[in-house]
Amino acid sequence: MSLETVLTAADAARAPFAATTAKLRAAALRRVADVLDAAAGELVPLAHLETHLPEKPRLHAELERTTFQLRLLAETVVEGGYLSVTIDSPDTCWPAGGRADLRRMLVPAGPVAVFAASNFPFAFGVAGGDTAAALAVGCPVVLKASPGHPLLSGRVGELVSGALSSAGLPDGVFGVVHGVEEGRALVVDPRIRAGAFTGSRQGGRALFDLACSRPDPIPFHAEMGSVNPVFVTASAAAERAEGIAEGYVASYTLGAGQFCTKPGLVFVPAAAAADFESHVAAALAGHVAAPLLNDGITARYTAELDTLRSHPAVRVPVAGEGVAPTLLGCTAADFLAAREELLVECFGPTSMVVRYSSADELLACARAFTGELSAAVHGAPDDAEAGQLVALLTERVGRVLWNDWPTGVSVTYAMQHGGPYPATTMPGHTSVGTTALRRFLRPVVYQNMPQALLPEVLRDGNPLEVPRRVDGVLSRQTAQRPTA
Repeated sequence: MSLETVLTAADAARAPFAATTAKLRAAALRRVADVLDAAAGELVPLAHLETHLPEKPRLHAELERTTFQLRLLAETVVEGGYLSVTIDSPDTCWPAGGRADLRRMLVPAGPVAVFAASNFPFAFGVAGGDTAAALAVGCPVVLKASPGHPLLSGRVGELVSGALSSAGLPDGVFGVVHGVEEGRALVVDPRIRAGAFTGSRQGGRALFDLACSRPDPIPFHAEMGSVNPVFVTASAAAERAEGIAEGYVASYTLGAGQFCTKPGLVFVPAAAAADFESHVAAALAGHVAAPLLNDGITARYTAELDTLRSHPAVRVPVAGEGVAPTLLGCTAADFLAAREELLVECFGPTSMVVRYSSADELLACARAFTGELSAAVHGAPDDAEAGQLVALLTERVGRVLWNDWPTGVSVTYAMQHGGPYPATTMPGHTSVGTTALRRFLRPVVYQNMPQALLPEVLRDGNPLEVPRRVDGVLSRQTAQRPTA
């Protein structure tokens, strides 16, 4: 279908879809999950063909994650807490000048433009987290397919559309479009009320700027990658360097380094760096080159790696041939002096060991970061610098890890997959987990509204039995209007 046809249908579906019940939307999401699970034998080989990712365990596991996510969000919207229902009873004696009957909730923003990612063809693809979150709260989705897997995108789009229709959702709640120009046109179309993107900083920033340039700017949630620094204290390096090196290699080579949470830099004490690098080299010995997602990504990776390798401050302890894993190195002093050239995401199986000479230099390196998806500290709780490191990183990232690795983002209730710019354009939100729903909602307050005109979830008696904060107290009970 043409972009105009899909947009017209999405706009027509806006009001009837927003009016559907959470139970109906949840049933539709579960139907999509069931259909995708049943089609695994068709979809996984197609994904492998277009992305070069291995069928087992990677693609099978990713499809399972995708359908789990659909079911988890279905469960979340039925529970109802995502609506943040808040009710204040009228009170003429309220100290701030009295108050009216105020009833607040979150409502669907409207049609959402979702840009699918190339590196997760299922979990961040056509039926991925952005699509699932928008549909769960009642927003029609116009999905711009990734050029990296057009055949898979088309087939998943057909299955999703059929499942949503058979579940009884209004026509037009979901559609797929292809093409770069279509993507640009989508963002500036006045019928689109929000956007979501996972990909490169260049692409995400360009679309974000378009969204902001509209006569009516819209929120555009772009997740644009990260270098996810790892900081190893002196005590940790002395006690378990080999284990940390093995975990580091497993993390930065996972999926051929094509994860936005790949640790791109690890900071180790200079006194332990030679041993650490030898452990890394030993762990890399069994790794071979794996094809990257597509020719474009391979070309960009090769160019970025060549630029880093040719920098005068950079050493190459392990030189991977072609797209085989590579290890780079530099000193903290050089890193701080050449931050702009060295603090870059090299999307592929490359990472850099940075040698620091003191705790003060390690903290200075932590301050060099501005916005990352994650950062990790490997140390002991009584390390003198541990508290300062965690505090510094809390200001700069969306997820701070302790003695763990950033790859492997769990789909759960407390997950935060986001961070300050340039990791994302909207640091107050996450693109993974149940609170991802909030990106496609906006608050509305009804003041002194008659019961018959209120949304059902705000009416006296709490007919939908959702969690509500009534006069400041979290409860499933309603605020009853005074009788006189």
